[in-house]
Amino acid sequence: MKIVDVRVEPLDLPLVEPFEISLGERTTAKNVVVAVETEDGTVGYGEGSPIPPVTGETQAAAVATARAAGELLVGETLTNHRARVRQVRETFPGAVSATLAVETALLDAYCRSREIPLAALFGGEPTPVETDLTIPIVDPDDAREKARRAAERGFDHLKVKTGSDVLADVERVAAVREGAPAVEIKVDANQGWTPAETARFADFCADRGVDLALIEQPVRADDFAGLARCREAVSVPVAADETVFTPADAVRVVREDAADVINLKLGKSGLLGARDIVAIAEGANLELMIGCMLESAIGIHAAAHVVAGTGAFSYVDLDGNLLLDEDVVPVERIPTIEPTGPGHGIEPDALCER
Repeated sequence: MKIVDVRVEPLDLPLVEPFEISLGERTTAKNVVVAVETEDGTVGYGEGSPIPPVTGETQAAAVATARAAGELLVGETLTNHRARVRQVRETFPGAVSATLAVETALLDAYCRSREIPLAALFGGEPTPVETDLTIPIVDPDDAREKARRAAERGFDHLKVKTGSDVLADVERVAAVREGAPAVEIKVDANQGWTPAETARFADFCADRGVDLALIEQPVRADDFAGLARCREAVSVPVAADETVFTPADAVRVVREDAADVINLKLGKSGLLGARDIVAIAEGANLELMIGCMLESAIGIHAAAHVVAGTGAFSYVDLDGNLLLDEDVVPVERIPTIEPTGPGHGIEPDALCER
């Protein structure tokens, strides 16, 4: 089955409200969407969500790269998809959002052509996946109310953005606990703290009676030693997020005892790279988390298939499309994601048409 066309478009998706983390504020998800079409008319869809402080790409750059990558695929067959993915990633190193969009569309088309779910490539079936919901950097009163509403909608797991002033972060987390007393709370500092600040934060939360399930990426992405110091200084599990893009990064985390958990995001590793990172983490007896950027249902459901297919994830943070004002397909704003097939199961209307 040969690829006859690859189409690429920018995809702008306004958020319900501004979303602030320690790396900045977003009001719109400025993504890229790709369609790969085969000679029998099968179409697969993929998406990338470039966030310059994280992925190093702008939307315009990601669109241009995806179009250039698509030119490599036209005339090639779907069967040898691993070689095609390797070729794209080696040709455009570091362009993780663009290459993810192309890779996902390629694998989606492959699975659709064989009428199998994407989860099958990871050894499983598409079963329901439960996600957390993220509370951004907001004042305590707003955080308390957001947590209360989330709990009413059935969310048992919340992730709170931190990484600003430690005392302000503690007040936000404490407010979330007040608003939703029964939920599990994770925090994500997005590289905003030092090891000493991380330890202070954990101590202050304990003093306030707030039990934390996880502290995600407290220090700079390149500070493996600092991440390890955080792990030694606190009793809460520490996760590496921006530190791990590739399987090689995951190996370094293992060798340096830098984290208890690896947060895998398709927007960093890609789909096939994710499979390798899962194997590394499982071999080293590390827990796994799966996260997202600000993807629509296309990217979120692709990630849900990885979760269902591997059965490897202790923490699921796939709420990106719940932050959008409108998705590419109708979605319920509830904790449960129900991936279907063939492929990732999402067929967006009026995207990447001929």
